Amino acid sequence: MNNDFKSITVTPISPALGAEIGGVDIAAGVTDKQLKELKQAFSDYAVIFFRDQDITPDQHIEFAERWGKINVNRFFQAVETHPKIAEVRKEPHQKANIGADWHTDHSYDQIPAMGSILYAREVPSIGGDTLFSSMYAAYESLSDGLKQTLSNLRAVHSSRHVFGAGAYDARDVEDVGGRLGNTAKATQDAVHPVIIRHPLSARPALYVNADFTVKIAGWSKEESRSLLDYLYQQARQNEFTCRFQWRKGSMAIWDNRATHHCALNDYHGELRLMHRITIEGEALQAFA
Repeated sequence: MNNDFKSITVTPISPALGAEIGGVDIAAGVTDKQLKELKQAFSDYAVIFFRDQDITPDQHIEFAERWGKINVNRFFQAVETHPKIAEVRKEPHQKANIGADWHTDHSYDQIPAMGSILYAREVPSIGGDTLFSSMYAAYESLSDGLKQTLSNLRAVHSSRHVFGAGAYDARDVEDVGGRLGNTAKATQDAVHPVIIRHPLSARPALYVNADFTVKIAGWSKEESRSLLDYLYQQARQNEFTCRFQWRKGSMAIWDNRATHHCALNDYHGELRLMHRITIEGEALQAFA
């Protein structure tokens, strides 16, 4: 446990990243001092977790707005009464889940999202955990020679092949139906440094992901494939990860610039309903 925090408790859950927060009741109100320490824990551990939070959608939004401007998701089904909140839902009869592959959200945006605040409304009796991986650790594991090579590279990211009309042709549309949509809005393309200087910590972090990164800028897709596949493998090394077991009322806040995440799809026949709010970020700079 980190004793530097006075108004909250912070208990790391793995050596690489992640910490569980105590002493915070979001529904009762988060003080300015607590929020300052929460943001410090977020910077230190890249993903922070809360237990036993009983909040309304309005309280979820109010808490999120203290972290930054809300990014309203283009492609997820929104909560009907609260369009700022996206649903991450899997019904008992559905087979596919959302976020099953290792990725980071919104890297296809010119200014990627800072992170997301995910709240568990309904969870399966067992399963449905989320894995997180540290992109600081992924970078640090690389050889000095490869770090030098990557420092001069940028990568192309896109939403088109994941959320566009063509992407759904290859899926069970009936299974995904009602959860993802607006394929005409999947027009985002962005170029970011492969190694970024993190906006909060100033540390170098690997910034490519298998879902949204298309290729190395200036290279063909074929030329890019071997290098990107190697980096993806590095990013998901077991020792760089932590695992969060959800309970109803749990919350996670993760940093998209410093982590990848993966939602396990091991709870067929049960409902899992999460409410997600994504927070706007800032333009990314290369680490040099």
